[in-house]
Amino acid sequence: MKDPYNNIANWYDSILEPLINGLRRIGLKMFSVNEDMNVLDIGCGTGAHLKLYQEKKCNLYGIDLSDSMINVAKRNLSKEVKLELCNATNTPFSNNFFDFIYSMLVLHEMDEDVRAGVLSEANRILKNDGRILLIDYHNRPIRNLKGFISKIIITIFEFAAGKKHYKNYRQFIKSGALPRLIKSQNFEIENQRILSGGTFGIFLLKKVNYKNQAL
Repeated sequence: MKDPYNNIANWYDSILEPLINGLRRIGLKMFSVNEDMNVLDIGCGTGAHLKLYQEKKCNLYGIDLSDSMINVAKRNLSKEVKLELCNATNTPFSNNFFDFIYSMLVLHEMDEDVRAGVLSEANRILKNDGRILLIDYHNRPIRNLKGFISKIIITIFEFAAGKKHYKNYRQFIKSGALPRLIKSQNFEIENQRILSGGTFGIFLLKKVNYKNQAL
């Protein structure tokens, strides 16, 4: 299978990071990780998000389907970060392993059934009292000029990413984006932020009735 990021992995961050780093920083503030926590980045890409957690002295893991992205992440991160080339619907991790899982701008590019599989797998490997942070495009009506400009930029980037990528993005938005996907799985929203005029959503999730599940 051809790696769609093969030609862009080395300069990916120079284009996108100035646009999305602010979202990462907001997400970082929504859940504080502690030393020795097990933390997983689903769709870790170049490791930009994992890099923000390195100073926290937690146990960091990243998975991605792109070998090119994983190679860049290995250059960007310390050797202590464990990176895996694997499918997020079938990971090698044991049940209830992670304290914190996050994924940024990844779910929208997947097929609809794959998205549900990713959250189902995340549920399996997340501790009962763990948390998940999802950052992705939102489908709320545009509220202001900032939202209108953001929507144009998003549409251009998604269209440029290719026919299949753009199709999945459109379906993701039309289907209700993250709120509907979250509702279909065994999670509840603990905290949320809607940003950029309604075009981005950040959702902090916990397992439904996790205290009862732990008994």
